[in-house]
Amino acid sequence: MKLLLSLFFLLMPFACIMGQKSILDEYIELGFQQNIVVQQKLISAEKALLSLQSAQSLYQPTIAFQGGYQSGEGGRSISFPVGDMLNPVYATLNQLTKSYAFPQIANVETNFFPRNFYDVKLTSVMPIYNRDISINKEIQSQTLGIQKADIQVYKRELVKNIKIAYLNYLMADKAIGIYQNGLLLAQEGKKINEKLLANGKGLPAYILRSENEVVQMASQLSEAEKQAESAKMYFNFLLNRELLTEIKTNFNEQEALDILEKNQMADVDQREELAMLKQAISLQQSVVKMNESFYLPKLNGYLNLGSQSSNWDFNQKSTYYLLGMQLDIPIFSGKRNLNKIKQSAMDVDMAKKSLDLTSKQVSLALQIAQKNLTQTWVAFRASQKQIGVANTYQKLIDKGYKEGVNTYIETLDARSQWTNAHLALNINQFKILIAAAQVEREAASYPLKNE
Repeated sequence: MKLLLSLFFLLMPFACIMGQKSILDEYIELGFQQNIVVQQKLISAEKALLSLQSAQSLYQPTIAFQGGYQSGEGGRSISFPVGDMLNPVYATLNQLTKSYAFPQIANVETNFFPRNFYDVKLTSVMPIYNRDISINKEIQSQTLGIQKADIQVYKRELVKNIKIAYLNYLMADKAIGIYQNGLLLAQEGKKINEKLLANGKGLPAYILRSENEVVQMASQLSEAEKQAESAKMYFNFLLNRELLTEIKTNFNEQEALDILEKNQMADVDQREELAMLKQAISLQQSVVKMNESFYLPKLNGYLNLGSQSSNWDFNQKSTYYLLGMQLDIPIFSGKRNLNKIKQSAMDVDMAKKSLDLTSKQVSLALQIAQKNLTQTWVAFRASQKQIGVANTYQKLIDKGYKEGVNTYIETLDARSQWTNAHLALNINQFKILIAAAQVEREAASYPLKNE
């Protein structure tokens, strides 16, 4: 069944969301060109196309040159008593004619083996009626359709993986900036505590606590850098290039969010997985037709043009042609063909059940992905509110601490809230885009060129 659903909070094609020919689209195109699995599947499709062309060529006649040479002696032989039969007659004729015009001849003994015998010919065979050829062409055409759909399925999965990997890298890269700013705030707090202590207003414990905060922030920054490097390597792996190749980051995630928020309704296109299963059903039905046609006759025509003689003689008498037809009608095969028909009919039923199951699975996966996208929007809007509060709170507490109004513990709490709020906003905005990529995959809405 065709999967057509109207969904709220569903993205338009993600390529349009990211802008026309965005940097992400360029990376996706590069992935299509360089990904090893895509290349392997393209080779499989080319092989299927060659199989289809081979099936089409079965309608054409085959022409071949054949030649043979034979020469032998010994073995079985046959005797012809021509002397015993003709010599009395020849003797009588010589008496009547009073001459020796009819000499005596000996009996002949010849072997079965030919001596210096050759046979060369051009032989051509052409099918006149063979139902299997036309059905085989259908099967190969359906196989090619399945291979093409399989390429599209993998490309859609590759699009999703490239987008998620790219967004994960950007998220890790943004986190590095947040931790760097947090580290600067921690280092600035340490300097303030040192000045306060020098002026007799601070405590040595605050210095130790500041140093610990700097160490912790540096550790978190190092961890974020490792995550970014891992994300970079996986992204480059998908593109089949050097793992540490630099990744362009000129991607405007806020613009992508704005466009996504304005386009929250779309129709779901048909998944290629369903098209593949429909092709598989058609293929199995063709196999049933082929098995059911076992009782039909097969008629071939043939023509031979050649020359055969002994001692390599080639003349008008040695040349020949041989024209004919060959008819093949099956009569009995121990019910093997009937069993094949039943087996192939069962394969058709299994393929139909697989189509029904897959249709339900993709519908469920799409609804789950859509709900996840909706939830990410809720979390993002909450983090937007939190970051404004965290920014204001951090500035007020920092100012109050410098003026001696607030405690150092309050400054630590304010900086922690500031860092966590910025990290949450960073994570949630990319979670929206990642969830949108997942919805796009389940909806099969990214525009792909037909192979």
